[in-house]
Amino acid sequence: MSVATGFVGIFVLLGLLIIRVPIAIALILVAFFGVTSMIGPDAAVSLLAAGPYDFAASWTLSAVPMFLLMGFIAYHSGMTSGLFTAANVFLRRIPGGLALSSILACSGFASVCGSSVACAAAMGRIAIPEMIKAGYRPGFACGTVAAGGTIGALIPPSILMIVYGVFAQASVTKIFLGGVVVGAMTAISYAIVVFLVAAFSPATIPRQSQQVAYSADEYADAIRAVWPVFVLVIVTFGGLFLGIFTATEAGAVGATTATLLALITGKLTRNAVNSALVETMSTTASLFVIAIGASLFTRFLGLSGFSSYLTSFVTGQDLSIAVVLLAIILIYLALGMFMEPFGAMLVTLPVFLPVIESHGVSLIWFGVLVVKLLEIGMITPPMGMNIFVIKAISSRDISLGRIFKGAGFYLLADIALIAIICAFPSVVLILTN
Repeated sequence: MSVATGFVGIFVLLGLLIIRVPIAIALILVAFFGVTSMIGPDAAVSLLAAGPYDFAASWTLSAVPMFLLMGFIAYHSGMTSGLFTAANVFLRRIPGGLALSSILACSGFASVCGSSVACAAAMGRIAIPEMIKAGYRPGFACGTVAAGGTIGALIPPSILMIVYGVFAQASVTKIFLGGVVVGAMTAISYAIVVFLVAAFSPATIPRQSQQVAYSADEYADAIRAVWPVFVLVIVTFGGLFLGIFTATEAGAVGATTATLLALITGKLTRNAVNSALVETMSTTASLFVIAIGASLFTRFLGLSGFSSYLTSFVTGQDLSIAVVLLAIILIYLALGMFMEPFGAMLVTLPVFLPVIESHGVSLIWFGVLVVKLLEIGMITPPMGMNIFVIKAISSRDISLGRIFKGAGFYLLADIALIAIICAFPSVVLILTN
């Protein structure tokens, strides 16, 4: 073992990421040359040959392409297109109803998608023009959808949570249950923000935009537009949480159910199937390459003795768990400003997991916390990915600064929610217990 080599590997990895080397390549290069320097080139080649298969052959990971396929079929068949309209029909007359509809629609889309970027992009094209037309300040309208999109990685099926479960060797189903709680808390906290802004800043949310009534037929049409999504969620996650099938099996059930529902509603076109399959394969491939790199990097740190050294050092300093968690939270918030969530999680887990386990912290609770922190980074300046996605699909005269300012209201709610999660961890685990 060579702890010094582990430290060098960490700094080299950070350097490669700073100069914008792709995360997967950086992880694989550091792992390969690190093992070469410690044991020799034959061992490094052996690791490179066996490592990818050992990781990708995990049965649990087969849920990733299945859940992705479910989401892409639901999206490309138009199954999710009526979510905002349906939410708007029921919530329009409530103060801030359009913003609330956006948040609720993002939550609904998240239940079949699992990607915050896709959630923000899909809902942004529909909700932002409606809010601006109703007189909402453009920056707040864009910020609402950008923040609402972060719910996508919290409510199952969350790809981040699946991969975390594999790395931490924790129950994906239990992590999903924790994600349901935090996702619901996030949606409620965002709704509170909307109510407060509507009450104290009528210039941001004009009250005249709420005086629209709908007929009984329009309510019926709204329900008919979204019933396939409700059926898909009930079948997939109802069976999962009732223990009828595992998280891995739930992905296959979800993909099959989405296909059947699209077929029943007459929306399963050849273009929809082709687009869903191509996007599923390309997204799965990109995620797996990064995950394989992280797996190899974890083995390198283990061989160097770095993980054991770090754990011993932290426990030897007699640091309280509160101090350790505060440091981890600050690191994730900082990484979120510059890195996409998947890469940030996989780069840090090999370092953080041994420390967390040594303090006896629930890996289920920690996984949900990590995903929430990573999603906060999606709306944090200067590189909040959801903000840039919203900027790309919205009007060109809406500056990034105005969108970041609009999302800032929700960022404050997120920080308060993190404090609650850390102060009362049992809240996150209430369903798992």
